[in-house]
Amino acid sequence: MKRLMEPKEIDRALTRMAHEIVEHNKGVANLAIIGIRRGGVPIAERLCQRIAAIEGVMPELGRLDITLYRDDWTRLSQQPLVRKTEINFSIDDKAIILVDDVLYTGRTIRAALDALMDIGRPDVIQLAVLVDRGRRELPIQPDYVGLRIATSKDERVNVYLNEIDGKDLVALEKANE
Repeated sequence: MKRLMEPKEIDRALTRMAHEIVEHNKGVANLAIIGIRRGGVPIAERLCQRIAAIEGVMPELGRLDITLYRDDWTRLSQQPLVRKTEINFSIDDKAIILVDDVLYTGRTIRAALDALMDIGRPDVIQLAVLVDRGRRELPIQPDYVGLRIATSKDERVNVYLNEIDGKDLVALEKANE
C-alpha cells in the first residue's frame, strides 16, 4: 500500500477545491452540491462546510443514489442495496456540483448524470472528485480535482473517510491485495 493523501493533504485539497468552486461560479447563488452515495456524500458535506466558511452561506446539499442507474448493477448482486436519494430542493436551472471520491472509468458519473436528468434540468453540472486516477472509458472529465494520479488496471485507489471508515486516508493498492 502506498499512501497518497494523509488527513492534512485531504483537508488542503478540499479547501482548495471549495475556493475554486466559489471562484468559478462567482459565489454560491443558485449553487447546489450533490454527493454520490457512498464516498461522494462525506466529501460533498465537507465541501459545503468549507464553502459556507468562505461565503457565509451554506449551499444546498443533496445525496444521490445511483445503484439502479449503473450499467453493471445486475453483476453486483441479485438484490442490490438501494439507498435513498435525498435531494429536497429543485435542481432546475441551478449550477450543480456533482461530487464523488474517485473518478476512474467514468461509468459512475454517467449513471449519476442519468439519475440527475430524471430529477430535473440543471443549468450546468460540474464535477468535483477527490482523486482522478485516469484510465477513462467514457469522455468524462472533472472540473475540480484534489489529486490526479496515473494508475494501472491492476491498481486500486481506496479513499477512507472519517465519516465512513473512522480515518482519513487515500491509498494506492494492488487490486488483489
